[in-house]
Amino acid sequence: MLGALIRINFSLDIVKVDKSEFSKRLNEWGSKKVPFLFIVDFENEKPLTWKLSDVNPSELKFDIQGFTNVLNVKGHTDSANMTVFPNPFHEYEKKFNFVFEQLSYGYSFLINLTDKTRIETKSSLVSLFEQSKARYRLWYKDQFLVFSPEIFIQIKDRKIFTFPMKGTMDATIPNARQNLLDDAKELAEHVTIVDLMRNDISQIASNVMVNRFRYLEEVKTHERTLLQVSSEIVGDLPVDYAATIGDLIISLLPGGSVSGAPKAKTMEIIRQAEKEKRGYYTGVFGYFDGVNLDSGVMIRFIEKEGDKLFYRSGGGITTQSNAKSEYQELIDKIYVPID
Repeated sequence: MLGALIRINFSLDIVKVDKSEFSKRLNEWGSKKVPFLFIVDFENEKPLTWKLSDVNPSELKFDIQGFTNVLNVKGHTDSANMTVFPNPFHEYEKKFNFVFEQLSYGYSFLINLTDKTRIETKSSLVSLFEQSKARYRLWYKDQFLVFSPEIFIQIKDRKIFTFPMKGTMDATIPNARQNLLDDAKELAEHVTIVDLMRNDISQIASNVMVNRFRYLEEVKTHERTLLQVSSEIVGDLPVDYAATIGDLIISLLPGGSVSGAPKAKTMEIIRQAEKEKRGYYTGVFGYFDGVNLDSGVMIRFIEKEGDKLFYRSGGGITTQSNAKSEYQELIDKIYVPID
């Protein structure tokens, strides 16, 4: 089904359930090989599920590596220009200092700290969905928009893959590729996430290994090209994995790259530092075609609050982090991926 425009009916049947009911429902659909779409928020409090045949594109548009429920009609790319209103550095610095203190105490090794920045654009969220290019795109009820480069998990032929992404740099910086790979802070951050995700995958799969370690990819935006560092982890799933696919998804949440390590304590620190729930930002969404699964992490995220738009972004903080550098990285990640 990958790369196809799916046929749907127009009677949207949204199923909003709690975590246990979410797992139960997906397990049932998985055991019967029923194709489905799912969205899970960061706190895992508002998961959404649909049978794929029930998804209504007037309320939910998606494109998962070419598998989509909409015609991709491009608009004028010049309308995607954004005006960004960064929060004052001193406000970010307060959050950073709290997180850095927790790291210094040894309560965590890596903490993903995020913030939301007000933006203005003449484009609608639907128009930005149509114009953007990304592995994972999602527009939901004009409430939020995702154009994410980051894979959460993929399942193909009973093998499970994950591709933790940590490390970002402007590709126009002289010697950017080597500088990014040689950066000690970025290396420590990436190693921590790879180790975390390898352990997570080992709870549900056998023969887990790191196939590729720290390879570079380019992400083109409306302003520049960014370099991002990923690794590839793979393991073998049991023959009947689909019968527990809901449990499998829940067991891996939240994604390590958007939380930190160790997860439980780091989640507490994130709640204290950010002082509000993330909602669907840094959650995951994806689809199951009856045999295989593909899903992405909901980063590169615009949400609407009343008549205002906010762009959510962030990065990993370690004891080697610098507040001004992390603040700048947060701003640099405010972009729309348009050539």
